[in-house]
Amino acid sequence: MSPVQDPAEPGVTPPGRPLRAWQRSALARYLAAKPRDFLAVATPGAGKTAFALRVAAELLADRTITAVTVVTPTEHLKHQWAAAAASVGIALDPAFRNSTGSTSSDYTGIAITYAGVAAHPVLHRNRTETRRTLVILDEVHHTGDARSWGEGVREAFEGATRRLTLTGTPFRSDDNPIPFIDYVPDAEGLLRSRADHAYGYSEALADGVVRPVVFLAYSGTSSWRTSAGEEITARLGEPLTAEQTARAWRTALDPGGEWIPAVLAAADRRLTGHRNGGMDDAGGLVIATDQTTARAYAEILRDITGTPPVVVLSDEAGASDRIAAFSKSDDRWMVAVRMVSEGVDVPRLAVGVYATSASTPLFFAQAVGRFVRSRRAGETASVFLPSVPVLLGLASELEAQRDHVLGKPHRAAEEWNDEELAAANRQQDEPGEDEKSFTALHADAELDQLIYDGTSFSADEEDFIGLPGLLAPDQVRNLLSSRQKDWLSRPKASSPAAVPAAPPLPAERPQLTVREQLNKLRKELNTLVALQNHRTKKPHGMIHNELRTACGGPPTAMASIEQLEERIATLRSWR
Repeated sequence: MSPVQDPAEPGVTPPGRPLRAWQRSALARYLAAKPRDFLAVATPGAGKTAFALRVAAELLADRTITAVTVVTPTEHLKHQWAAAAASVGIALDPAFRNSTGSTSSDYTGIAITYAGVAAHPVLHRNRTETRRTLVILDEVHHTGDARSWGEGVREAFEGATRRLTLTGTPFRSDDNPIPFIDYVPDAEGLLRSRADHAYGYSEALADGVVRPVVFLAYSGTSSWRTSAGEEITARLGEPLTAEQTARAWRTALDPGGEWIPAVLAAADRRLTGHRNGGMDDAGGLVIATDQTTARAYAEILRDITGTPPVVVLSDEAGASDRIAAFSKSDDRWMVAVRMVSEGVDVPRLAVGVYATSASTPLFFAQAVGRFVRSRRAGETASVFLPSVPVLLGLASELEAQRDHVLGKPHRAAEEWNDEELAAANRQQDEPGEDEKSFTALHADAELDQLIYDGTSFSADEEDFIGLPGLLAPDQVRNLLSSRQKDWLSRPKASSPAAVPAAPPLPAERPQLTVREQLNKLRKELNTLVALQNHRTKKPHGMIHNELRTACGGPPTAMASIEQLEERIATLRSWR
């Protein structure tokens, strides 16, 4: 019987967990072709590490190779790889240093970072060429992050016996070719990366390998003051300029405002729902923009939960140990910057808060990948995020398969990138004042919509925060669709022509303040816009613009009670 047919056959491979169907298929393809280079693209959480280690075990067993080098983007991942390799009988040294240049003969190989390779490529070239080496390039798209990384990897491993490249997100927004990957012309004549085996999120979801993800998008009104003293108010999710969106987004993420505490409190309630709904050890992760806000968010969570969360900062000693300890513990929350956004394996993470201004598809996909790993059937994941067009688009396209394309414009004109957002956050109207572009004043939060399986659903926070933690993908879809129908079946208001010219008498709503009335109407309007989006597939911003054209008046954040009521009635009449 071949090694592929019997994963546990003695003498062929070290003992380990039986391979999943996609891993067996990829392994069979690899062993049949015996390629020098092989690119495996698999969605985060699918098990790329287990596949690669099985390949290594097979090649070591038949003496095709005698050594293994694993290259990772971060220090933490070196140790994670070494631990995983040890569990299947392959000894990797994660403490290898260029200054030493060698390691104990008891090790089969080393684990090192891309930065470490780039620092001394000749050393690693010599190591690679003096023994038959399999080089595993984990999250290989990172070799495009810095030219030195790509050049260093190419120089160091050009002479490798075998190269296995792995990624969950091969696409990039630059034109730097990824080393040891084939690019082939597509229908437009552009060079597109070619995977030797691909396993996408939609396939993994159907196989039960990953969890279904429900995105909870929070809108709200943000107010800030420019350096010129002008106060501006805007609403997340509405049509805004790049600068306005960037500043409204950044204002919402300000730990001193109301948006972050409200969203963190909702996320903690959702985490409780997961724990009460079948995931007893469910954990949550807040991804922050920088270390200062990460610490501030941790203080807010401590006030909400009564317990300090685990804080992971990449430049602090013991960060990897804290991640590992959190993974094995029953702690509720971890707060981190980018260190936990990629490759880090904490399977019990079920609730995420995307509290960062990063907007590239690459970062978003890797961040969401922290929550999708499934341990048993029925587990779901919940990710909270700002209701910003670029993020809503990425959430809707979670299942889209992307390749790295050379020579193509990075984004369409209406899309965003991190550089544009950073520029918008810098001072633009007063030359010489780059440090302080504006002052955040206020931001409130309310659930705007849910996104699941590429579809937007109307949102009622209390209804959806209490979703069970254990639901199969079809159950999630059916439940959301059922609640959507409930919204659609509610009584409709009269047409715009029947709306009274004057506001209703104060006696008709004595319990509500003006602010409460405005917030209630804005929420109802946004819910109806989400429903219209679901029916017509038009972007939310386009629907808001059509309403303003039909009814007149300012943006929603500045509209009066009467104007909001007219827009609600108008939108109901469009069904």
